[in-house]
Amino acid sequence: MIRIAIVIGSTRPVRRTEVAARWVAEAAGRHPAVATGEVTFEVVDVAEYDLPLLDEDLPALFGEYRNPHTQRWAATVRSFDGFVFVTPEYNHSFPAALKNAIDYLFAEWNDKAAGFVSHGVHGGTRAVEHLRLALAEMKVATVRSQVVLSAFTDFAIADPTQPGECSPAEHQEPTLNEMLDELIAWARAMKTVRESSLQPA
Repeated sequence: MIRIAIVIGSTRPVRRTEVAARWVAEAAGRHPAVATGEVTFEVVDVAEYDLPLLDEDLPALFGEYRNPHTQRWAATVRSFDGFVFVTPEYNHSFPAALKNAIDYLFAEWNDKAAGFVSHGVHGGTRAVEHLRLALAEMKVATVRSQVVLSAFTDFAIADPTQPGECSPAEHQEPTLNEMLDELIAWARAMKTVRESSLQPA
């Protein structure tokens, strides 16, 4: 079975990212691969891990994590075959909290696959461009298709101090399914890469 995390990439107390991720989880639950038992999706909220600014003594490349919060985060990331990163765009990039969470680890990201759901005034596209570069350094294969949610048309917001509801336009779920198809295929392929690297020479 392929396990895919839907990562909430913002830690703000009031987050549209969370409601967007819940929509992703709901829609992903209707994917045919879920019905056949080939794939499971699980929401992973970076905010729940209380990661301070990177505080490990050694670079993540060494894999010698000494802090309990790092070990807990590593165990979570290690358990998945792929990721859907749900991210807002902050000042032309993705949130510092998400970058920090990525930087904590190395091997746990390696040879896995990722897709993206972004949101913002410009749909979050520039955030994903930066996120792709960071993940490439982590040896994560990223898929081409991407869901772009507009702050103006894909959210219902009555009170600007609240996250509101994610109410995507009609074309968004088919786009999400296209991205998930690519992600599942790549996650399956990368799993064989990881397994082959464990075989004795």
